[in-house]
Formats: sequence, C-alpha cells, structure tokens
Amino acid sequence: MAVLVASAAAGCADRTPDVRQDAGPAEAEPAVSGDRRPVVLFLGTSLTAGYGLPTPDLAFPALIQAKLDSAGHNLRVVNAGISGESSAGALARIDWLMEQERVAVLVVETGANDGLRGQDPDSVKARIQAIFDRARQENPPPKLVLAGMEALPNLGRVYVRRFREIYPALARANGAALVPFLLTDVAGVDSLNQGDGIHPTAAGQRVVAENVWRVLERVLSR
Repeated sequence: MAVLVASAAAGCADRTPDVRQDAGPAEAEPAVSGDRRPVVLFLGTSLTAGYGLPTPDLAFPALIQAKLDSAGHNLRVVNAGISGESSAGALARIDWLMEQERVAVLVVETGANDGLRGQDPDSVKARIQAIFDRARQENPPPKLVLAGMEALPNLGRVYVRRFREIYPALARANGAALVPFLLTDVAGVDSLNQGDGIHPTAAGQRVVAENVWRVLERVLSR
C-alpha cells in the first residue's frame, strides 16, 4: 500500500491546471539576471516551482542554492518550474532557457503530468531525449541530472513499468546522473505534504532537496 500511495502521489504531482497566465512568482519564467555565474538550471513542474508554498525560497531549488554556497561552488540556481506542465511544454521552453544563461548543470524534472494523463511512455521518453539533445548543443555542454518519477498504479502494471523504465534508460543512454525518485521519503507521508496530499510542504521540500543534493553533489565533484 505504501508503494501504491507513493506512486500515486508522484503521478499526481501536478493535479493543477496548466494556467501559466496565472502563475505566481514561483511558477513564472525565470528573469534574466545580471549575475553571470554559471547556472544550475532546474527545468520542472509544480514540484520544482514550489506550488502552494508561501514563498519560492522554500522550494527545493532555493535550498540547493544554499547548499551550493555552503560547499563553495560558484554557481547560481535558476528555478524554471511551471505548474501543470508536461514534457512537451518543457521541450518547448528549453531553447529559450538555454539561450538566456550559461548552464553548467541541467536538472530535468518532468513527466508527472504526462503519467497523470496516461501519455505514451515512448513519447515522454522521446521528448526528454530531445531536451538532452538540445542541451548538448551548447559549448561546453552542461552536465545532466534526471529526476525519476512514477505513474499512477491504476493505469495498470504494464504502463507503470514502462513509465518507470523511462528514467534509468535515459540516464544510461545520456550519461546523466539519476535521482531514482524525486519524492523518496516524501510521497505518501501526510506530515510532509500539503492538504492536497500531492505537493510537499516546506518540510517535505527539505527532504526533496536532500534527495537531489546527494546526486548533484557527486556530479559537481567529478
């Protein structure tokens, strides 16, 4: 049951409509900054944007910035999360985002909404691959990190398995570091999720930040 709850929470990670015109500060396109440090770009959904939090400073990308600063990395985090976005939306934005900043690390968190809508896993995989392909056109190309997601169990075992396999397969094929499941130790834990049972609270975001940091720290040490 715990596994099913975790999978459902991940697959429902963005049960909000795609209303970019109403997006708050945490969900808007990142503004171009005068800070010219190389960037860790988080391309994601409401989980990255920090949906439902009082301030985007409580979302896990901002917490990663604090960890980068403490570790002495001369890098700046850009939170490019948008609530309700699918992998198609992420792919549509990647060109613009890569042109705005000197991206040292690209962290991709997408697919939860695709899984919620029962999109073909092969199509989701192809879009994430296209995002990586575009990133590699940069000189030098950014290091790649992929956050794994899960599909709703009520879509059937075959679909859930095919969806889960997207992420390790893409990581292997692209030399990307894999966060096995973004919401490990958060999904299904009432005290770490908001009232919708889907989006992490500030405390849940701190756990998500640790999940990401364990992988990102190794990437930066190479």
